[in-house]
Amino acid sequence: MKKVVILILVVFLYSECTTVPITGRKRINLVSDAEVLPASFAQYKGFLAENRVSSNVAMTNQIKSVGKNISAAVDRFMRANNMISEADSYQWEFNLVEDETVNAWCMPGGKVVFYTGIMPICANVNGVAAVMGHEVAHAFAKHGQERMTNSYGQQIGGLLVALGTANKSAESQQMWNTAFGVGSGLGMLKFSRVHEQEADRLGLVFMIMAGYDGTEAAEVWVRMSANSGGSSQPEILSTHPSNESRIQDLRNYLPTAKKYAAQYNAR
Repeated sequence: MKKVVILILVVFLYSECTTVPITGRKRINLVSDAEVLPASFAQYKGFLAENRVSSNVAMTNQIKSVGKNISAAVDRFMRANNMISEADSYQWEFNLVEDETVNAWCMPGGKVVFYTGIMPICANVNGVAAVMGHEVAHAFAKHGQERMTNSYGQQIGGLLVALGTANKSAESQQMWNTAFGVGSGLGMLKFSRVHEQEADRLGLVFMIMAGYDGTEAAEVWVRMSANSGGSSQPEILSTHPSNESRIQDLRNYLPTAKKYAAQYNAR
């Protein structure tokens, strides 16, 4: 019976497997836009109501201008590649919030926030474009929906371990549950790092498509590393690749990103 359940799950998950455009990575996403976007938009509205939007007109205009340009490039890409319904589902919005935290994020559906604390790291309009491209790429690749799917998968995995060890001793069950917890936890961290690298690469392509200088993407992480004082936890225990890994990967991927952007913009 257990083998039948596992086989059904494998067949179902395989049927739900899709490909991320540009990077070609295979993904499984069981969460629809209809399920997640209304909540995402409501949460974003609530966040803005509870936090102070920046009164710095120049920086705010820069965030909105860069966001508009990069999201327009993404929209053109989606429509040119028959992703019409997806393109129509995004409600792009860009805001700068007064907060010293060095951070920016994008919710499913295209709701972006920059904190004022990240602006010195961005340093210039191309740096803003690098961070913006990265955040927009998370929404484009539906990383939020995929993380939700993986959480469901983790729960199913725990259930299968429980079923598989039901006839074993309590000590054996504890051992298997601990092993699954550690293994799945490290797996989720690695999965998060894959998302971050993918967003770096997609964001690099999108910022170049929008007319910005892609060489600045790696420099943002040079400044980020300097700002952190070089301190970081081991990459295997982190949700993000190390700064050094990101710098090197962005520099290595830059020729590919330029080539892809040139081919697309020449259409």
